[in-house]
This record gives sequence, C-alpha cells and structure tokens, in this order.
Amino acid sequence: MADDEKRRYDYDVVVIGSGPSGQKAAIAAAKLGRRVGIVERKNMVGGVCINTGTIPSKSLREAVLYLTGLNQREVYGQSYQLKSEIGMGDLHTRTHYVIGREIDVVRSQLSRNHVHLLSGTGKFGDPHTVIVTSEDDSERHVTAEKIIIAVGTRPARPESVAFDGKTIVDSDQILALDYIPASMVVVGAGVIGIEYASMFAALGTKVTVIERHQRMLPFCDLEVVEALKYQLRDLAVTFRFRETVAGVEKFRNGTLTVLESGKKIPSDTVMYSAGRQGVLDRLHPDEAGLEIDERGRVKVDEFYRTQVPHIYAVGDVIGFPALAATSMEQGRIAAYHACEEPTHDLTPLQPIGIYTIPEISYVGQTEDELTESSVPFEVGVSRYRELARGQIIGDSYGMLKLLVHTDTRELLGIHVFGSNATELVHIGQAVMGCGGTIDYLVDTVFNYPTLAESYKVAALDATNKMRAVSRLAD
Repeated sequence: MADDEKRRYDYDVVVIGSGPSGQKAAIAAAKLGRRVGIVERKNMVGGVCINTGTIPSKSLREAVLYLTGLNQREVYGQSYQLKSEIGMGDLHTRTHYVIGREIDVVRSQLSRNHVHLLSGTGKFGDPHTVIVTSEDDSERHVTAEKIIIAVGTRPARPESVAFDGKTIVDSDQILALDYIPASMVVVGAGVIGIEYASMFAALGTKVTVIERHQRMLPFCDLEVVEALKYQLRDLAVTFRFRETVAGVEKFRNGTLTVLESGKKIPSDTVMYSAGRQGVLDRLHPDEAGLEIDERGRVKVDEFYRTQVPHIYAVGDVIGFPALAATSMEQGRIAAYHACEEPTHDLTPLQPIGIYTIPEISYVGQTEDELTESSVPFEVGVSRYRELARGQIIGDSYGMLKLLVHTDTRELLGIHVFGSNATELVHIGQAVMGCGGTIDYLVDTVFNYPTLAESYKVAALDATNKMRAVSRLAD
C-alpha cells in the first residue's frame, strides 16, 4: 500500500485493550516505526491482568505468605505467624502498591515508545474505524490500517446466581472483600478457584471446594495434583468432587450452598470460579464483519488474523491457553505480521504456572499423555527434603519430576511442585528447547545449596533407573 494511501488513516495500527497482549502488540508495532494508538479505559491501564487479575491475585498471595509466616512454620513451629491479627486491609496494602507501580510502568513504556493512549471504551464503526467513547460519553472516530483486538475476558457468571460482591462473589470481586471470611465455598476447581482456595485457607478460612468433575487440574501431573490436595487438606480444605451446585441461598448471617446431591454447606462467602467469558461482543464485531462464538471469542489463524485479514485478535479473547505469558508473545507476533516483519511461530514449549500454595509449574508432557501415546519413558524424582536448600527454607514437601525418553534420553516433561516452582521450571524448559538430553543435567554443576540442584538429583535418579534396565538386558 502506498504511503499516501496509508495516510488516509489516523494510525497505522490501533490496539484495543492494554493488557499483556495489547501492551506488547502496541510497543512492538511502535518499535517498527508505526503510528500506534491503544484504546483503554482511564482506570484500567494495564488491563484486567494488572487491575483485577494476575497481578493483584499474585500480590495477594505474597502478602498472605509473608503475614501468615506459613513458609517458616516448619522451622519455627506451627503456631508461628508474623502478625497475630491479619485483616484485608493488610493484604490490600501490598496489592494496591504493586498495582500502582505496574500501572506506572505500563504508562511509561507506552509514552516513551510514542504510543498514543486513547482513553475510553472502543467499538467498531466499520472494518477500519474504532469509535472511542470517553467517560463523559463523547465519541471520537479513529481509523487504522490494521487493528489488533486484545480486550480479554471477564468472569463467567451463571444467570441463576445473585452476585452481590460481598457474600456471593466472582474471581474479580473477591479482591474487593473488606473482611476475611471465617468460611468460604469455592465453586470450581480450576486454576483460579484453587489459587484463591489455597490463599484463604492459609489465612485460616475454612474452605470447601466444589467441583463437578472427578478431579481438579486434569491437565497437570496426577502425582503433583495429589501432593497439592494433601497440602490443602492439611490447611483444612474440604473437597467435594462430582458435585453440582443446585442453588445458593442468602441469609442475613451468610449463605447456604445446596448441592444437587442434597448436601447443604453453610458459609460466610461463596466464590464462583466458572471460567471466563470473552467481551468481544461489546465491540459490535458485526460492524467489522467478525463472527464470535457463544463464549465471546473469535477464531484466528497462525498469525492471529481473524476472518477479516487486517484485524487481528490476541490474548484471552482467542481462547486457550489464555495465559499472560503466552498472550504477550501472541501480541508481539501479531504486531510483527501486521507490520510485515518476519517472525517465528510461538514455541510449542509453553510453561504453565499455577500460583497455589504451594506452587505448581510444568512444561512438556505428562505421564498420562506419554503412556497413551505409547512413548517409552523413565521418571527421575528429586524431593526438596533431600536438598540442603530445602531444609534451609523449610520446604520438605516440594518435588521435581523429569520425564525422560528411554531411547533418545531426551527430556519430555518437567513437573515441579513447591517453593519457586514457577521459576525452576525454566531451567528444564531451556534444556528441552535446545534439544538437550538427561546427560546435560547429569554433567552440569549447579550452585550449592540451591533448589536448582534438584535437576541434577532427578537426572541421576532417572539415569540410574535406566542403567538398571540396561544391565538386565545385557
């Protein structure tokens, strides 16, 4: 397209949404010399991730761990607690501080890359026009050659449930609670539900988790999930699997959750974690020729183009895996393609991090997946209690598992449970991404004492098992 034709548009690229995917898309396009605008509400710079999702929940988790002294109890005793009386105000102090700093970082990054912040909500006027409605209801029509949708999602809410933000809440509203409930029912044992269940259990809340499926976190390693369940039960969490909520009754002093099996569970608060719903429907997608599914999501190709070639979509609004980390890469790749810059596909080795208490993280395949695919493998295990660093930090339950191909000796999967799991997994990810084998970990020197040393211990464990098999074969 000729330069004079491009100038017909106000911007080369307009990004709708400033969450992880939108922010990275806008900056990537700006780095490539394009005129970029980004649409976002004044009080939501950074998107759901910074304001109501990932950053607040993880900040809350750190505050819980610090104030309760939970990670130190193995050393100092089960009664150890940094602060005897913990209130939501104590937890909010850290959360609000982190949110404020992160918003400043995002604003600074957009500003120094000359990305124009278009304050308000956006909707399509036509395939090349975004109508931005500001807080005073004034409208501005903005045109762009390319448009990248990064609007994210909102908590899905069953229509039969009367959410009030205090006694019956969703995963966004729970952050605004002004008290720590003595008891709580969590409906849904997905990632978000289990993360909040573990946080409030650590605070002393009596938590009951209701899940209609047979198990929680079905995509995770079964042994790791069982280890997490053990730790949560130790925090007095009760699990009700294969149960469905028939209704929730509100009373002056709390709630009563009625299950279809007839069980009735009283609690101060009920939190619904029933997945998330795309918000693309609010953008009037039909005006741009876009079709969305019943979950408010849109289909894209390998370059994140929608069925309208100059309109891209990235992040949660396109569905799985709906993680901040992968969304950032999707935004960058979409921007590169929109700006005709060569790029590589998203690597298939994407780590999963679950910020429960304790943490879970993995990359690659699980034992069940390898077994179903008839792939020969061996398991190497290292337990934190066998590591000096594990004793120093007081973590005796943590573990790291390596899944190794018995013929090629390649690493097929890394599964970590315990302190710093979401950090440790990247060592294995790097080795896998470079095509390394178990022998690299066996021959590598790790700092001592560290949790990273668990890789060497697990590698030696797997190697010794494979050696035992080969000796018998000889």
